[in-house]
Amino acid sequence: MKLYSFVDPSGRNKIGWLSQGGIVDMNTFNASLPTDMLSFIQHHSEHLPWLEKNKNLRPHYLFDQIKILPPLPNPPSFRDYIGFEQHMLNASKSFGHTIGEAWYEMPIFYFTNHQIITGPDAEIKRPAKETRMDLELEMAVIIGKKGSNINPDHADDYIFGYTIFNDWTARAIQRVEMQVPLGPHKGKDFANTLGPCIITKDELNQFKCEIDPTSFPSHLKFPPDPRFRFDLKMSAKINDQVICNGNYNTVYWTFPYQIARASENDVTLYPGDVLGSGTLGWGSLIENNFSVHRPLEPGDVVELEIENIGILRNKIVS
Repeated sequence: MKLYSFVDPSGRNKIGWLSQGGIVDMNTFNASLPTDMLSFIQHHSEHLPWLEKNKNLRPHYLFDQIKILPPLPNPPSFRDYIGFEQHMLNASKSFGHTIGEAWYEMPIFYFTNHQIITGPDAEIKRPAKETRMDLELEMAVIIGKKGSNINPDHADDYIFGYTIFNDWTARAIQRVEMQVPLGPHKGKDFANTLGPCIITKDELNQFKCEIDPTSFPSHLKFPPDPRFRFDLKMSAKINDQVICNGNYNTVYWTFPYQIARASENDVTLYPGDVLGSGTLGWGSLIENNFSVHRPLEPGDVVELEIENIGILRNKIVS
């Protein structure tokens, strides 16, 4: 199912699911269902079976009658990884350094700001004095069950669903800050965009795949585990100009390994926690050192698309 958070015509925040080209309002149809996505995820084992039985209901609203919000506006935590080697190779070259060997030994993440979540069609303000604003095309996983010390082979049991993630970056600010080896700072601290919906994990079963060395890009290192990936096309556009086309199946560190890393050492993951995949190779402007497209400016419209999930569209403003 595709789940949405939205504002109804009376101004109330609601959640619902896609049916017949519109949105079914959960709480309007059944008053016992939640009106916010985090509550739904926390108790989804009770609610999802009911939704499945009624997934083809006549919708309460068409999309032009409501305002779509970020599907999960209040995740308890938000980790972002660097999962794609192609992105690491490209970005490292642009920054003038090489990939540390540790990257090949473990999934690396940082905690990003979970209280600045924006959604589809939201206006994204360019930080003051920023001259090299960038997009980053990612997929994100939403945790559905509490757990710690999770084995990659069992990680799917802890997944609720997936969405698109734009990890906006202020590269000019980042370039200065990253001279101090502490990780991302204010260069990442202004917007994290999710949407347009959360797709439940069962909807992506048909896209699950394994890779083999004969079909994997020869210039990349073959990942330590060929499993746990999806054959999903991913793309990015700026003002209708295609910036990137790729596929999630080229990822080096898959979501199960990222979940395992996050939950190591008795660290507990909670329902609603979000983990970003890392940027798809060529899925940001820094990877071409802004030669494919100039830095983002007010008025630019950015569209990220992942097959079977949807399109995440935003406009840059001053």
